[in-house]
Amino acid sequence: MNADVLIVGAGLAGMVAAAEAADAGRSVLLIEQEPEQSLGGQAFWSLGGLFMVDTPEQRRMGIRDSPALAWQDWLGSAQFDRDEDRWPRAWAEAYVDFAAGEKRSWLRELGHRIFPLVGWAERGDGRADGHGNSVPRFHVTWGTGPGVVEVFERRVRAHLETGRISVAFRHRVDGLIVEDGAVVGVHGAVLVPSAVDRGRASSREVVGDFEARGQATIVTSGGIGGNHDLVREAWPERLGAPPKTMVSGVPAHVDGRMLGITRDAGAMVINPDRMWHYVEGLRNWDPIWDNHGIRILPGPSSLWLDATGRRLPAPYFPGFDTLGTLRYLRSTGYDYSWFILTQKVLEKEFSLSGSEQNPDLTGRDVKLVLSRVRPGAPGPVEAFKQRGEDFVVADNLTDLVAGMNRIADGPVLEEAPLRQLIEARDREVDHEYSKDAQITAIRGALRYRGDKLSRTAGVHKFLDPKAGPLIAVRLNILSRKTLGGLETDLRGRCLRADGTPFPGLYSAGEVNGFGGGGMMGYNALEGTFLGGCLFSGRVAGRAAAEAVA
Repeated sequence: MNADVLIVGAGLAGMVAAAEAADAGRSVLLIEQEPEQSLGGQAFWSLGGLFMVDTPEQRRMGIRDSPALAWQDWLGSAQFDRDEDRWPRAWAEAYVDFAAGEKRSWLRELGHRIFPLVGWAERGDGRADGHGNSVPRFHVTWGTGPGVVEVFERRVRAHLETGRISVAFRHRVDGLIVEDGAVVGVHGAVLVPSAVDRGRASSREVVGDFEARGQATIVTSGGIGGNHDLVREAWPERLGAPPKTMVSGVPAHVDGRMLGITRDAGAMVINPDRMWHYVEGLRNWDPIWDNHGIRILPGPSSLWLDATGRRLPAPYFPGFDTLGTLRYLRSTGYDYSWFILTQKVLEKEFSLSGSEQNPDLTGRDVKLVLSRVRPGAPGPVEAFKQRGEDFVVADNLTDLVAGMNRIADGPVLEEAPLRQLIEARDREVDHEYSKDAQITAIRGALRYRGDKLSRTAGVHKFLDPKAGPLIAVRLNILSRKTLGGLETDLRGRCLRADGTPFPGLYSAGEVNGFGGGGMMGYNALEGTFLGGCLFSGRVAGRAAAEAVA
């Protein structure tokens, strides 16, 4: 098997790179260990959120954004502080320019569309120059993750019909072929055909071997989030001890295997300790893959407690500072925490990450979307409430605490201090002023039209029976993204230890920290994962095509 450009991994970054290289007239071989039904990789399961700056959607919602503000937020979040951050910072600057420039128009020209309400993710650590989005920038794809995938799958399949692109499914790369200091191809195993559904574990039975050669090889194989042993191995001391138990936000084949293979061939890996894991994970009552976790996308109202029943301090409110909250919770010595909320909060504020958990947006069903403003929780949320092992529902606090203790895997909670805590919080609702920072944050959120319409419940007392029943949710740590990876220059070329480009070798997507080996630094602003795959895939595909003789 030969082609001008070889691409290892048929996820979003791989498809973008393939389409760009083929558009430039190059022959492309896309190599993927999973079956055809997994085309698009992790992007398919996503909510389809994209970080964009100063868009028409923002302006229609009354949001005043600018490239300067976005760059300030990015630097405050990334906190670049290492010598090896040279290329990650350069990629970050290029990406923010892209997000504030042609990203929207480029996608729109390809048929991509955006849901009109802009979300406000990662609201920050409370500092103007610190982590977080100063304004809402989370643009949800109309069609969610599958809507993003289909844009590029359409381009890839068009080239498949002409023969410009070919795809080798069930081909697992086991090594790079290096000759005279340059990568000239890959070799590996042919796996037995598999008809498993997307996301489910496929067989690793080997039925043959293969070799493929090309003038350029682009590695787009994803991160390590499905391999918890690797996650724990890379876990940084600054986040505390690695958790003994996690739920998995990605399937098992997201195992970091190709990252190690590329490193062993001579490519430089930087910032392996930078990672992004969520603290609002639920055990999926209807799992697709083993240990399948779903993240709650919370509004700002739920009361957050650690496993011992202590309230988390500011600014660790739902949706504000993911890694700051993770770091704090790891200091408690337990692998879980709690949300306390009401039915009123659940109905207005709870969304679940993932295309399959949002059938209205994924199916582009306007009537179903409009049903979100009617009484009652969205169907998938209500299903978790009824069937999920992490939910406790009760008409009074006594029964709620008893239910929490039944599912707790740690200290026994006492009703009296929890009642005192909730009553103190409820007294802050009696007047328009408050020293409770979370109440102030909720009232601030309600000033934004998008939050008021669909993401924030009105301020109310949690012990008011009219807002009930009371709900407790046990929150698990959910593994997700790799923020470091293969070091690349601004053309997507992999670098060696001496800082020089590795001839013939490129990378894109999560395997290179979405650009440069970690363009997000220590923190992500959300909507940057898919966007990073799009941008780095585009850059690498175009650069590889240009380099081919």
